[in-house]
Amino acid sequence: MKQILIIITLYCFVLCQNSSAIIRIDLNDEKSFQIVVDREPGQYLGHPSTCLLEDGKTILCVYPKGHGRGAIIYKKSTNGGLTWSERLPTPKSWETSKETPTIHRIIDARGKKRLILWSGLYPARFSISEDNGNSWSELKPVGDWGGIVVMGSLVQLKSPGHYLALFHDDGRYFSAKPVVQKPTVMTLLKTFSTDGGLSWSKPEAIFQSSEIHLCEPGSVRSPDEKEIAVLLRENTRRKNSHIIFSTDEGKTFTPPQEITSVLTGDRHTAKYAPDGRLLVSFRKKSPAKIQDDYEGDWVAWVGKYSDLKNNTLGQYLIRLKDNLHQWDCAYPGVEVLPDGTFVLVTYGHWEKDEPPYILCIRFKLEQIDEKAKRK
Repeated sequence: MKQILIIITLYCFVLCQNSSAIIRIDLNDEKSFQIVVDREPGQYLGHPSTCLLEDGKTILCVYPKGHGRGAIIYKKSTNGGLTWSERLPTPKSWETSKETPTIHRIIDARGKKRLILWSGLYPARFSISEDNGNSWSELKPVGDWGGIVVMGSLVQLKSPGHYLALFHDDGRYFSAKPVVQKPTVMTLLKTFSTDGGLSWSKPEAIFQSSEIHLCEPGSVRSPDEKEIAVLLRENTRRKNSHIIFSTDEGKTFTPPQEITSVLTGDRHTAKYAPDGRLLVSFRKKSPAKIQDDYEGDWVAWVGKYSDLKNNTLGQYLIRLKDNLHQWDCAYPGVEVLPDGTFVLVTYGHWEKDEPPYILCIRFKLEQIDEKAKRK
């Protein structure tokens, strides 16, 4: 009898984790939600990163002219993503970028605001703007180290001017001379700044493994701001994505835990809606031999922070756009305007036999709620 109860319990757990049980909303054909940020015939445009300024409507966007590397292109929207500028002038050194850029707002202990643009691999370099992105310094090394998708995730800590940044490396780019182990070991890394982003500590390992490759961290604070959660891509494709937590401002983290299949994918980027719900934009990518209906597409998960803590399914899985490629899309920028409008920006293969380009999608969760009622 005990064995039967165990089997029933396991079956119920598996059933509860089945991503088909979540409400699915498909926005692929909702053209009114979609705005082209940039497109160039015959040219691959990819991997954007965005930053919303304090006026609540100006969004800066950077992305490489190429797959994961290439000259950094810079555009701006002054109306919350409804329209986008022409390509803006950039420092000469931005043409030498080796990797996907990331852009973040930083505020020091005295309230001085800066924008920092990062360019990864070795050595990690950054460019600084102190006038809201109107002008930028040339790229310069931050230290004698590097990594992959450097500063893909940034957390403002409770001490003024203090920040935690997260990224990963597999031994190829952390130092001037590659040190790649056999089998390959993936390392999740953290670095701290205590001076408003002008300098950063020597990166430290949070987690290392050759069995599972946890990478592309995407962080979000709990609603009470006492905890930091970090969603992680699992790049061996043996397991689902994972999550770690910190309750001491990034000094220590819990051991990684596998999460539900519905949130499994790459490059998770999370922001809260005004009503407290959490939206996570990412590329849907499942373990090998497992295929989701939205496999390889640009998606957004909607739920609560408690769903991350309890490993529950959440409310919605939204297909934002059908990517006509097995995986190449969705390094997203996610911003929330004061009126609750989400402005999501990413790249993807949106048209058959055409190179990827940059697309923006705008909506409110109330619009998604209405669509769910009609299902």
